Amino acid sequence: MDQPAGNSLLLAIETNWLSFVISIVVFALLFYLARRRVSFGSRVMIGLGLGLLVGIVIQNFDVEVKGISTFGSIYVSLIRMLVIPLVFVLVLNSISSLTNLEYLRKIGFKTFAWFLGTTGVAALIGLFIALLFNPGSGIDQQVPEGFQAREIPTFSQVILDLVPSNPFNEAAQGKVVPLLIFAIFLAVAIIKVGSKDVKAVQPVREFIASLTQILHQVVKFVIRLTPYGVFALIAGIASRYGWETLQELGSVIVTSYVALILHFVLVFGGLVLLVAKVNPIRFFKKIYPMLVVAFTTRSSYATLPVNLEVITKRLHVSPRIASFVAPLGASVNFNGCGGIWPAIVAVFTAEVFNVSLSFTDYVILVLVSIISSIGVAGVPGPATISTTVVLTALGLPLEGMAIVAGVEALIDMGRTAVNATGTTVTSLLVAKSEGEFDRDAFNSDKDEEELVVNPT
Repeated sequence: MDQPAGNSLLLAIETNWLSFVISIVVFALLFYLARRRVSFGSRVMIGLGLGLLVGIVIQNFDVEVKGISTFGSIYVSLIRMLVIPLVFVLVLNSISSLTNLEYLRKIGFKTFAWFLGTTGVAALIGLFIALLFNPGSGIDQQVPEGFQAREIPTFSQVILDLVPSNPFNEAAQGKVVPLLIFAIFLAVAIIKVGSKDVKAVQPVREFIASLTQILHQVVKFVIRLTPYGVFALIAGIASRYGWETLQELGSVIVTSYVALILHFVLVFGGLVLLVAKVNPIRFFKKIYPMLVVAFTTRSSYATLPVNLEVITKRLHVSPRIASFVAPLGASVNFNGCGGIWPAIVAVFTAEVFNVSLSFTDYVILVLVSIISSIGVAGVPGPATISTTVVLTALGLPLEGMAIVAGVEALIDMGRTAVNATGTTVTSLLVAKSEGEFDRDAFNSDKDEEELVVNPT
């Protein structure tokens, strides 16, 4: 017999009261720091540090963590709430504000070139570091019971899933790419009609511009919760993993993070320095609020609202470029998930199952990583699908993915941060090439308050 709702609530309070009390104390401290005008970025980092500390303590003392992790889930739900309207309205506003379609083709080509190029380099770095560290050496693990490899979508199914058939239904299901394509169709139609009769589309353009401003305000409301959400998410993750799991697959974690950090510093830092010609240290300092959100939420979509704020308010890229590149990047830019991770898992699996890989296999690995990063756009779990495609192309057993599943969530934090950073870097590079990057504003230090976020 089901328990009455009141009894269930009392039971939840009984079993989670300590974690609720801890959360309230930490939230009160973070709120106090906000009232004292401590900077937003500092409060986010303090929340991360407190979450790590609380999570480790809870894990050691076997305290129920659901009371804390629930707050993290609420934060993620609120920020995901914004994804569908943001993608639709911002892409629509960005493209419909253009005066000709040639400009759209130009920035679209540049955006995809940077996305795919950096994914290919990421796969090379992942392959090189995996061969150097050999993470599968000495690991003797059983494939978890009940493991079932995810089915690879057929090419025709991938194409069909990308084409919008019912935009309202796809929006309700959270399918971003079909909605993005629908927004592009509408925006192009507005440009075509507007080229013949400006007055006919003026009310629509004004409505879209007004709705964009309103959405930006909603984004600010939600971003104010970031320090609290980061604390709750990190506390939940830190309490979930014991030292045993980390020790058994520590080589996979180390290999992955070495590759991710190298890509982050050398590739992204190099592009920022040599192509955008800005100080990479200043660049990384300006984007770190986005990095913390990406790292803790493990979702490019959940990071999108913060990333847009960072790109426009801290990097000073024009909203027109940011509104086009950022939503697209959240859907198809997978440097970490589609480049580095499949390469590492492939080398790991080959070592564990004693399969030799040739130079030709390495070439296939890099090419398939690039191609699959396009094909998994809009598919849930892009890292899993990309890795499945790569392992299948190389003839490796898919059970290799099951062995590393125990620590994948930890690695996914770094992968998502690299994915989101790739989108941010691409926005800067495209904006710089189009003269839509305000270098003087970027070099100033007045943007910390612009991002938001002391309560009023």
